[in-house]
Amino acid sequence: MSEDLVRVQGLCRDFGSGDRVVHALREVSLRAGRGELVAVRGRSGAGKTTLLNLIGGLDRPTAGRVWVAGQEVTGAAERELLRLRRDTVGFVFQSFGLIPILSAAENVGVPMRLAKVPAAQREERVSVLLELVGLGGHAAQRPYEMSGGQQQRVAIARALANDPALLIADEPTGQLDSETGRAVMDLLRALVHARGMTALVATHDPTLMELADRVLVLRDGRLVGAGAPVGV
Repeated sequence: MSEDLVRVQGLCRDFGSGDRVVHALREVSLRAGRGELVAVRGRSGAGKTTLLNLIGGLDRPTAGRVWVAGQEVTGAAERELLRLRRDTVGFVFQSFGLIPILSAAENVGVPMRLAKVPAAQREERVSVLLELVGLGGHAAQRPYEMSGGQQQRVAIARALANDPALLIADEPTGQLDSETGRAVMDLLRALVHARGMTALVATHDPTLMELADRVLVLRDGRLVGAGAPVGV
């Protein structure tokens, strides 16, 4: 494996209190290398989303530590977490999360606007990213004018806007049919390997796990398996 981009040590996350505590994650430790696509597998409630949220700095753990690109995420100030999410981590969600009134190009450009990228540079990069995900001719279309697969490709382009080192995708094919879902995962795999990124992808679809370099298996908040996708 190449140099670690993500390192997780003894991660725990509890919700609730007293007799109603839910142990969403229990002592999870893992590593993910640069240029690696790692699938996170588990049933609903296994802890996949909780794990990804903690790694991406969207939530804070009850115990344990997380490092991304050499920076410790746990214990970081909110200002540092905002910078991490803006500059280092890109997010892709099952629900796409596109802004309905904006065009595909405008949606992709949102992170660059927040990062105060100059307009000319922003427009050029938006064009490159839409071409990269196969939507060069759809820049002016709004989400409601696009198929689910096209919307998810826009979401992926948006996640790549600020050239993140880490891509976190939570059930990115959950709303797509199997053929479209496979195409989206093919795209993610190609992007990861071509750009030397790291991707953590939560999925329950075994056919999509074949495209991963490694599969991590969560069960009841515990990491119970890790290895190559074949035979998992």
